[in-house]
Amino acid sequence: MADKQISLPAKLINGGIAGLIGVTCVFPIDLAKTRLQNQQNGSRLYTSVNASSLHIPWLVFISAVVLMLYLHSRSDCLIKTIRSEGYFGMYRGAAVNLTLVTPEKAIKLAANDFFRHHLSKDGKLTLVKEMLAGCGAGTCQVIVTTPMEMLKIQLQDAGRIAAQRKLMPETVPAGTVETKSPTAMQLTRQLLREKGIAGLYKGLGATLLRDVPFSIIYFPLFANLNNLGKRGAEGPAPFYVSFVSGCLAGSTAAVAVNPVDVIKTRLQSLNRGSTEDTYSGVGDCIRKIMRNEGPSAFLKGAYCRALVIAPLFGIAQVVYFLGVGEFILSFLPKKQN
Repeated sequence: MADKQISLPAKLINGGIAGLIGVTCVFPIDLAKTRLQNQQNGSRLYTSVNASSLHIPWLVFISAVVLMLYLHSRSDCLIKTIRSEGYFGMYRGAAVNLTLVTPEKAIKLAANDFFRHHLSKDGKLTLVKEMLAGCGAGTCQVIVTTPMEMLKIQLQDAGRIAAQRKLMPETVPAGTVETKSPTAMQLTRQLLREKGIAGLYKGLGATLLRDVPFSIIYFPLFANLNNLGKRGAEGPAPFYVSFVSGCLAGSTAAVAVNPVDVIKTRLQSLNRGSTEDTYSGVGDCIRKIMRNEGPSAFLKGAYCRALVIAPLFGIAQVVYFLGVGEFILSFLPKKQN
């Protein structure tokens, strides 16, 4: 992807197709991540790994055990989801992502290309300029990402609230009447009617704090890892090098910004149990999480997030390698000179 010259329309098509395939494949893990991040002390419906019990010097030796434990917590969430909501319960909110992931990827890729082009000198970019280009791409994409995440989180977390109502009635506010889970369109109309366009952009600041650093880390890290595997000074990197570079850069960036992702998820969640905290902003959210749950709460969903992001970028590499966008464009009539 980084080595061969690809036209912008082909990049947009490749990015959109990769996003659609990726979301379909990893959405259940993303649902588990959202629900694990949202559950608080006193309302734990799903088992999870207590990160505060891990000793950093021994992480190298016990990483495999930790991964197995975390996969158990994810499977516990998904098993309970299937039991209470059926198989398609794992795909609550997927329609929102499938609808908006293509314009999101299009904006991100186009913005990154635009900034890289204007920041480059003789076709070369310094590390700082690569980071600036990533910063610009991350800033532009939140136009679509924020409302997409806002709607997706409500739909994903609705099942957790419903399960709490049945299994943990003490966590549900007194007098709460059980209602049918709304659709994405119903949520959109409700937010626009009650709060205007700002309702869809709740958590915009936290989304910026997550996506801008993610892009700053991902794009330069991918480019430099990919360059390590090039054949000679100017030769392209083999496909498997680009694939592994995309997975490593994506998962590294995802884990690095996970604390902000926890904050964003909490801020954007509209429905809560009676024992769960509410937050007035980023600072208030950080203080309450630190006081009531400890610093380990900021790592909730980190493995799930890495398991979501790594395949997404791996799938993107496959789509780019196969040249799907170029294949589709080849059927369009070409302009005659």
